[in-house]
Amino acid sequence: MPLADALRRPRALAPFLALVLLAALSPSAAAAEPVVTPAGVDGDFADPFVVREGDTFYALATGSGATHLQVARSRDLTTWTELPDALPTLPAWASTQPGFTWAPSVLRRGKTYVLYYTARDTASGFQCISRAVSSRPEGPYVDDSTRPFVCQVAGASSFCGSIDPSPFVDANGRAYLLWKSDENAAQCRAASRVWIQPLTEDGLDVWGAATPLLTADREWEAPLVEGPSMVLRDGVYHLFYSANWYESARYAVGHATCTRPAGPCTKLTVDAPHWKSSATVLGPGGQEFFDDKNGRTWVAYHGWTAPLTSYPSGGARSLRIAPVTFPRGVPTLGTPLR
Repeated sequence: MPLADALRRPRALAPFLALVLLAALSPSAAAAEPVVTPAGVDGDFADPFVVREGDTFYALATGSGATHLQVARSRDLTTWTELPDALPTLPAWASTQPGFTWAPSVLRRGKTYVLYYTARDTASGFQCISRAVSSRPEGPYVDDSTRPFVCQVAGASSFCGSIDPSPFVDANGRAYLLWKSDENAAQCRAASRVWIQPLTEDGLDVWGAATPLLTADREWEAPLVEGPSMVLRDGVYHLFYSANWYESARYAVGHATCTRPAGPCTKLTVDAPHWKSSATVLGPGGQEFFDDKNGRTWVAYHGWTAPLTSYPSGGARSLRIAPVTFPRGVPTLGTPLR
């Protein structure tokens, strides 16, 4: 593996372990000790994103082995059924080497589902964002692109690719895409940043200017920020992000609030993360939010099961799910699922 890749994250290279459902990080406020419940799908399930269609939930995740993007189905968020590859064929510009297809997210536009994901651009050698479409949330998705959708590679000293896409829809229905510019890659060795840019009505293109929202500038975040996601509650835009090194117990979730989707944003987790490792769940991150049919908000994320925090040691980043409320504007995890 090239040095640039060795210094990054070998996602989806876990040799074993079960996909589990768990609902508790260790938030800044006191919380119950997490309870792990086995689910019906085995394997590493990093960077999860949950889509609801009626009474059914679909969880997509980073690829594993020969599967480009994993997907599973559930009606109760507890029992999951593994489904075929959500993206069976990659576009011609993307590498098919396992471990380079990451972080799926989905935006519904009318009767079409738009998938955003990260893949290796063979021309530049960087990780970049692409998009695909399907008539079903679980896929199969088709990517007919001839080049990456978002790929910040102009001037290698400034940009080293774009990863971790996450769509956000404002109260007026306008859609945006958040992502991370990958400056912490070996070619750049700089502070990574989180960006946002408006999407066209169909979600198939970006328009206007891309705006940086925040960067890695706190001690607990070093060496990077990534995995952004945004939620609007009571007129406040809550921006969440993962930070620190993913193969460690120091990996955690930060929180900022923004005056509007394009900022400015103010970090509320200055000296410590908002959600961090607990006694049994280490390195939580990759957080994405979704609502059930009753309007209740949940967060899907991944975490290592203690004491393992790396793939070489036999660990896996498993699916976790918890309800979230915002009392007095503070994101708070609720009672664990069992």
